[in-house]
Amino acid sequence: MSHTVHPYSHRLGIIRDWKSRWFGMDQKYRDNLKCDILIREYLEEKLRSSYVSDIEFERSAKTWRIIIKTSRPGIIIGRSGEGAEKLRNDIVKQLKRFKLGHNEELKIDVEEVRSPESNASIVSQMVAEGLEKRLPFRRVMKQTIDKVMANREVQGVKILLSGRLGGAEMSRKEELKKGRIPLQTFRADIDFNQFEARMTYGNIGIKVWIYKGQIFAKK
Repeated sequence: MSHTVHPYSHRLGIIRDWKSRWFGMDQKYRDNLKCDILIREYLEEKLRSSYVSDIEFERSAKTWRIIIKTSRPGIIIGRSGEGAEKLRNDIVKQLKRFKLGHNEELKIDVEEVRSPESNASIVSQMVAEGLEKRLPFRRVMKQTIDKVMANREVQGVKILLSGRLGGAEMSRKEELKKGRIPLQTFRADIDFNQFEARMTYGNIGIKVWIYKGQIFAKK
């Protein structure tokens, strides 16, 4: 029988890179892993409405760099960098709260996502935003798929919603797909993300797959 594998981990080392990259940090593996997981969870919750697509970490002996990729960099950076500095102080507070010491210099880089409609993470947040505004879920799915497919580089998209859709008593799943999604092809550039819309009657799970063609090795 086949197993369901996360499209990102399925392609690690082939067309995808790790989201935490450490150099010469063998001695502190446990502490660094715990730190990365807790800080990533904290940032995902804090920047929930900022359309963050990815949070990556780079560590060396002297520097710890946090790379935040978002389609709304101005909201995070703030006026003359005030927001980024406040975020940096908040991260330091969280490290003290979790009793995680760090000797490296902390740097925060905010990168802009040029094409948010072709990014699965941002698309899933757009769907969640529509559902939380109490818009009909089928309309939200259809409008989002049309918006994504209008992008030239996108060749296929699939959205799956699960939960008490429309406030129904029984939970169910609804799926909408356009184009093709070759999940078993390693060189297929498939972006995947899952997110939750927080409703008064319970959470609705959102899964988004976006296929952007195949990646071939440069000759």
